Amino acid sequence: MAIKKNDTVRWNTSQGETEGTAEEKRTKEFTFEGQKFKASEDEPYWIVTSSKTGSKAAHKESSLSKK
Repeated sequence: MAIKKNDTVRWNTSQGETEGTAEEKRTKEFTFEGQKFKASEDEPYWIVTSSKTGSKAAHKESSLSKK
């Protein structure tokens, strides 16, 4: 299940499952909105945009599922 840019994906939040769009794959350590993430080729992260709120967040690829 390879996620690609612009795929619709789902993830869990404290308010329940939400969905949005996969925007950008990160495979190296990065900072997003003041928080550090240790992405790698084996454990990539995606910057996703929520369909509900329009806000962006970083999520591990393993925590995302393709819709």
